[in-house]
Amino acid sequence: MRTVEVSRQIDAAPAAVKRELDPASIVKYEGSFKVFDLEEREEDWLVVAGSTGLQLTLRFEELETGIFYEQEEAEGQPLDAMETTITCAPADGGTDVTAVSEVSMGLRPAFLSDRLAAWKRKGELKRALDALAAEVE
Repeated sequence: MRTVEVSRQIDAAPAAVKRELDPASIVKYEGSFKVFDLEEREEDWLVVAGSTGLQLTLRFEELETGIFYEQEEAEGQPLDAMETTITCAPADGGTDVTAVSEVSMGLRPAFLSDRLAAWKRKGELKRALDALAAEVE
């Protein structure tokens, strides 16, 4: 399992930034998948997302300072494990947004496959924070 972290300062109030951190928007901001289905449950959301020939289920949970999501364990998921936390904190008239993700492909050799998964994940998180900033600034 590898950990990646991406941060960005956004010129908008934390409340405005946090409002844009809904499950469907996050998947869209990351840019790798489209949302096929979204189920709002009592304490979380389940999102089925994917692209041609690939589908995954993500479970999202709202946090006081942001949002947490993880890939659900199920047969045929593209990764062995993936979880991400996005947090917002006030900073100099704007908001510091940090995304931390742990990812594992579950393939051998793990040092190589997990490194590749982390590289791709970091790109998705950078894209997500850029899109989030473009949405609220």
